[in-house]
Amino acid sequence: MAKKSVGAEIKLTLGQYLASIRNDRGITLREVEKRTGKIVSNAYLSQIENDQIKKPNPNILNALAELYAVPYEELMERAGFVVPTRSRGSDQRHGRVATFAGHNLTSEEEAQLHQFLGYLRSRKKPDGQS
Repeated sequence: MAKKSVGAEIKLTLGQYLASIRNDRGITLREVEKRTGKIVSNAYLSQIENDQIKKPNPNILNALAELYAVPYEELMERAGFVVPTRSRGSDQRHGRVATFAGHNLTSEEEAQLHQFLGYLRSRKKPDGQS
């Protein structure tokens, strides 16, 4: 029985990821340029794939995502851009108070903070002074 390696999964760089997709699709750099209507030049894509450009223009990433039929958000994330949180389930919380975001609050603690915030807001006078 083969052993599975334990440890962190090696994540490809944006360039490695794009190169692997392009190669899997059997598309040349020049074909990418042609199919994207010259939005992505073959020279620019080569620089991205060789990790010389690590954070390309989002418009370039969008054109590549459409051509390769991969999620745009995935490319943005690999390029280091902040992407919106993936769709949340009903059990996930959002809108945390930034001060406490790193404290891994329980649902109960978060509810108590919201309740206390409501109390503080209710004490404010109509002219905005407390």
